Amino acid sequence: MLATMPTPADLVLLPQWVVPVEPSGALADHAVVVRDGAILDVLPADTASARYDARETLALPGHVLIPGLVNLHGHAAMTLLRGFADDLPLMAWLNERIWPAEKRHVSEAFVRDGTLLAVAEMLAGGTTTCNDMYFFPEAAGEAFLQAGMRATLGMIALEFPSTYAADADGYLARGLAVRDALKDEALLTFAFAPHAPYTVSDATFARINTLAEQLGVPVHCHLHETTDEIADSLRQHGVRPMERLARLGLLGPNFIGVHAVHLDESEIDTLAAHGCHVAHCPSANLKLASGFAPVAAMLRAGVNVGLGSDGAASNNRLDLFAEMRLAALLAKGASGDAAVLPAVAALRMATLDAARALNLDDRVGSITPGKRADLVAVDLSAPACQPVFDPVSHLVYVAGRDEVTHVWIDGRPKLHQRHLVDLDTDDLAARAAYWRGKLAQGQP
Repeated sequence: MLATMPTPADLVLLPQWVVPVEPSGALADHAVVVRDGAILDVLPADTASARYDARETLALPGHVLIPGLVNLHGHAAMTLLRGFADDLPLMAWLNERIWPAEKRHVSEAFVRDGTLLAVAEMLAGGTTTCNDMYFFPEAAGEAFLQAGMRATLGMIALEFPSTYAADADGYLARGLAVRDALKDEALLTFAFAPHAPYTVSDATFARINTLAEQLGVPVHCHLHETTDEIADSLRQHGVRPMERLARLGLLGPNFIGVHAVHLDESEIDTLAAHGCHVAHCPSANLKLASGFAPVAAMLRAGVNVGLGSDGAASNNRLDLFAEMRLAALLAKGASGDAAVLPAVAALRMATLDAARALNLDDRVGSITPGKRADLVAVDLSAPACQPVFDPVSHLVYVAGRDEVTHVWIDGRPKLHQRHLVDLDTDDLAARAAYWRGKLAQGQP
């Protein structure tokens, strides 16, 4: 009888635990096999060497291997505004500090440099996919591709002029042109990104709704972030923002509402009935004093909730480990139920649930054969992480982004032994210093 020849593979990873997310829980002493940028197999480690002939095998003792984290909402280039406008409520933050600075400084170079800085932070913290909303998405796309990071680029729309476009038609025209130019890039997908109900007209929302249905892409929009937003909508439109969007046909399985802090019970039921998604940004909600999103009620109603960092100007970190922990703790404290949003659910919100909102759950979000090999190794061997009874619990309540040691996207290393592979951190620091000088002096 002829012996079976081992199957060729590119990489075999041998962590102490694999947390595939789907199914939930942890697998001890399992291997993850990668070939051609995809996950080929997940199997017991003691059989992997006999079954596969890998070009590289990496043992990761004391580590847990997880899917790459998915940041469901951010403004990557705003990393250059980190700490620029702190301790202000949302509208004062926007009107008095952020929007005037953006009017003076935002350009293709600003967005490219700021996005690269954000990518370095996200990759080092285990985030492999992000959903971005900002001006000059073509420059952001160049930065994501340079670093080899997966991203959904927002085709932003506003009514007021900026250095990017003069009006809503101009924003949409430029966004669609970027999509046409970059739609064949495997790492990039696209979403319409109307900023918010208070900055976008009914006519623009209606046009976006038609285009989104034609192109089959998500719509990504701030929604019910503050009580002032709701009061202004009642004065101007006679209805709350979500009701306005519902009447315009925006709500559906491709709609991602960002923040969704101030929802009543009927609005939660409406989101669930329409199959909408919510990007929950707990740190930004707290820092801007926007409030406490009713996450427990949304989950009970069946709303799909993913986690986002928001921008570094309002967080001030792009750290999904911090968001997982905070989301779980806030949900427990606000609901009075310690069992609500357990660790396994918080991790899913930062991976598969966020991927689902972006229509990427067939590619990323879990360690499943056939999906792309976007993987993160987290070291739980330090004394501060001992003892380990449940590695999933430790990922949410104990470990942080500093425990991330390795990151792969499409099976390619992006972080190795805590060092970024494709990005020059000295160059990024110099770029950040350049923009800090301009912003601090108020130069155009």
